[in-house]
Amino acid sequence: MEWKNITDLNQISDIKSSTGYSLIFKHSTRCSVSSMAKRRFELDWEIIPEETKLYFLDLISHRAISAKIAETFQVLHESPQILLIKDGDCILDASHSDISADEVAEVIKN
Repeated sequence: MEWKNITDLNQISDIKSSTGYSLIFKHSTRCSVSSMAKRRFELDWEIIPEETKLYFLDLISHRAISAKIAETFQVLHESPQILLIKDGDCILDASHSDISADEVAEVIKN
């Protein structure tokens, strides 16, 4: 599995209008906690169904996109943060040490 980088505001509309599962990982490249959460998530991400679209946002480089994600999916901005989107709606968000590939996989499978 590979991350698809979010670098354009239009991608948020595409994610919002897509069907199936998408996961957004909001990452601060200046934060060691964010790096640790990303590394932990990637160690276990093979348990996430392959059809799940994985998106990565460098929120330091793309602050406006990060704000648009929070607004579009009606979540409080945090970093690091994951948002699990199903058919355009955020059904799970987690931040910091609560970020878990196991939890994402469990939500998708149920």
